[in-house]
Amino acid sequence: MSTSERTPGADRLPSKGEDAQQTRPTGTGRPGFTGAVRRFRVTLLEGPQPGVYKDSNADTFSIGSHGLNDFVIDEPTVSRFHCEVRIDRDGARVRDLDSLNGTVLDGVHVREAYLRGGSVLRLGRVSVRFDFSAESNRLLISERTSFGELVGTSIVSRASFALMERAAASDATVLLEGETGTGKSRAALAIHRAGSRAAGPFLTVDCGAIPGNLLESELFGHEKGSFTGALQRRIGAFEEADGGTIFLDEVGELPAELQPKLLRVLEQREIRRLGANTYQPVNVRVIAATHRDLRAEVNASRFRPDLFFRLAVVRILIPSLRERPEDIPAIAERILAGFGAAPEQVSALNTPEFINQLQHAAWPGNVRELRNHLERCLVFQDALPPETETVGTQGVMGSLVDPKQPYADARRRALEIFEREYLDALMQLHNGKVSQAATAAEMDRVYLYRLLRKRGLRT
Repeated sequence: MSTSERTPGADRLPSKGEDAQQTRPTGTGRPGFTGAVRRFRVTLLEGPQPGVYKDSNADTFSIGSHGLNDFVIDEPTVSRFHCEVRIDRDGARVRDLDSLNGTVLDGVHVREAYLRGGSVLRLGRVSVRFDFSAESNRLLISERTSFGELVGTSIVSRASFALMERAAASDATVLLEGETGTGKSRAALAIHRAGSRAAGPFLTVDCGAIPGNLLESELFGHEKGSFTGALQRRIGAFEEADGGTIFLDEVGELPAELQPKLLRVLEQREIRRLGANTYQPVNVRVIAATHRDLRAEVNASRFRPDLFFRLAVVRILIPSLRERPEDIPAIAERILAGFGAAPEQVSALNTPEFINQLQHAAWPGNVRELRNHLERCLVFQDALPPETETVGTQGVMGSLVDPKQPYADARRRALEIFEREYLDALMQLHNGKVSQAATAAEMDRVYLYRLLRKRGLRT
């Protein structure tokens, strides 16, 4: 980290697309070509070593007290992973990573907000200044418009493809991050198939779907008699994946007591079955995925920082669908082909009007939700408009209100319909995982089970 005078930046936030990210290729080469993203500088104003600064070298830039950050501030009131700055075609945004003391932008507490040149961020007792630079950073962009089953022509998609290509060329541990439904499992399989272990097994363990008391046996296996019901030896996923790849889906749900055991596997490449006295080596490549930001989980002491360090050797962010609407035509074409849609069906769902509707929908469930919608369109043989979220008396609840009914009856009916719709959407969003859905909805898991049974959504 160098110390020198700060270079003054722009005094305003670029408008959409202006100086934030250049989407034209600036050259060709293998495995991709480069795009450009505007560089910025973060300067320490108040705190240890005022005047110290750091220039960005990519499109994301994290600030915190942990050594994995781009800008490390050794100060007790700064969280290990405090906040992150991300720059794209819309400008520069800062996002708080569930820090202990929060992020204050120009005097206002923010969860996520746009930055302008000269903005001051306060992190605990520390303040830093954000400035745009005149230069740009070159980012590696793949020449591919697909990687495995993933398709996309957008800059953000091809940037992730470039990282996947490099990950596939090595045996390094990979952490795939992204919202639910973005295609992390497909990305993991594509990396495996493009690598040197393609002929070996590919095993998936969903850490969020298996109860904690069974997950250790699922991962590492057990010896006969190691616990009640262990009638014979069981080979765990790590042993079974020997010579290939193990994919740890939703690794952010891994119970605290299993995290040091996974850490040992990553460090020593050896496992011990439940009930065994000795360790044995395993030859596996580990790819993990999570919809959570593990840096925020580290801040909250729910995830070990050393385990995050070992998992995040190669971090790849799978972009959400709303970040790449230009990819929707190609994705829809791939989905319809997978369904075996007839040419006339594809034609009916490929009109400019329908594609425009798809591109302007929110898609909180991302590609998974888009796939479900296109399947409904095929079933009903109609280009159904995407569902939209509406709020207020003229929105969803407005259709449930009948002023001719007594208040108590109308309220009860509206609550019943709301609960059913909410619970159905919640479980679809979390792929039927009750524990994960309960956490996201901030409700007790047992109570969620009770509501699901009450509304006939689970037996």
